[in-house]
Amino acid sequence: MSAMSLGTSFQSCSIFSQASRSTGYPLKRGLKSFIIPKRRLPTSSISSLSICAVLTKEETLTEEEGKPTFNFKEYMVQKGASVNHALDAAVFLREPLRIHEAMRYSLMAGGKRVRPVLCIAACELVGGNESMAMPAACAVEMIHTMSLIHDDLPCMDNDDLRRGKPTNHKVFGEDVAVLAGDALLAFAFEHIAVSTIGVSPPRIVRAIGELAKSIGAEGLVAGQVVDINSEGAADAGLEQLEYIHLHKTAALLEAAGGEAAVVLGAILGGGSNEDVEKLRNFARYIGLLFQVVDDILDVTKSSNELGKTAGKDLVADKVTYPKLMGIEKSREFAQKLNRDAQEQLSGFDPDKAAPLIALANYIAYRQN
Repeated sequence: MSAMSLGTSFQSCSIFSQASRSTGYPLKRGLKSFIIPKRRLPTSSISSLSICAVLTKEETLTEEEGKPTFNFKEYMVQKGASVNHALDAAVFLREPLRIHEAMRYSLMAGGKRVRPVLCIAACELVGGNESMAMPAACAVEMIHTMSLIHDDLPCMDNDDLRRGKPTNHKVFGEDVAVLAGDALLAFAFEHIAVSTIGVSPPRIVRAIGELAKSIGAEGLVAGQVVDINSEGAADAGLEQLEYIHLHKTAALLEAAGGEAAVVLGAILGGGSNEDVEKLRNFARYIGLLFQVVDDILDVTKSSNELGKTAGKDLVADKVTYPKLMGIEKSREFAQKLNRDAQEQLSGFDPDKAAPLIALANYIAYRQN
């Protein structure tokens, strides 16, 4: 799919070059089963969970001569169902019931499961398989869910709606919501360490280290702090905004609570250091792409369409891409990020890269 090119005056992300200097990773470079707990929640049906993988015509891959079209919707539904089953098996009801109910309320509330699918797709791209990546994919979703629970709290974004349902603290109270997020965070690391099978211990340890770094004081937390401090700031610019989202959304997509969902998959799948770094760059681009699109949707869609409160960034006087660049320039920037992300996949097997290309297009053209 062709995308609009940016004018020569529009520069690439300054934070990307900054991040590469600080981490040493330049951006311009080229279980055989998972453990099933014996006790399961008997009262819910996994099949009723929504995968939310609705496509637009822009998100499909065009058919080339002699090559079948990659069915992204079918892929997302199949992988999403596998992730949902694995999450349901990992976080089941047990004592104390209240905290596990709160954990499951947000974890099993639906969602697109983009992060865990990215983890699995990256693993398969470098020669691994779904079962090797599944515990890490679940861990990524647990950490993402934790970040949503905490982000919705009155002391943070103070939101009442998430995925079309009341936020966790509205149902269980602020105290239990905080603890549910904490429990999901801790269990994510336990799940990778205990449930990953068919992967060498050094790779598991490396993945855990990547995950921890991506959500700590140099990753997700750093982005959240700068985000809070930038509310109402008259002098906040693109560089500060890029820093926020590179550390918040991009960090979670990269390792996803690991050096990113994508990076975790590459590590666990046995990818070379070069493969891991290419996929790290891919993840940074789509991570920022995700947030640019999110900013656009926040001012162009209704709460009903988004499944969460629309316009809250404007009310909170947050720095966003539409605020700094306008809607059209933000859309052009999103298209550039999508192109740059897909360039990182040019050296891989096209058939194996198809899911990641489709996922990048999905993120670029999503409607909620």
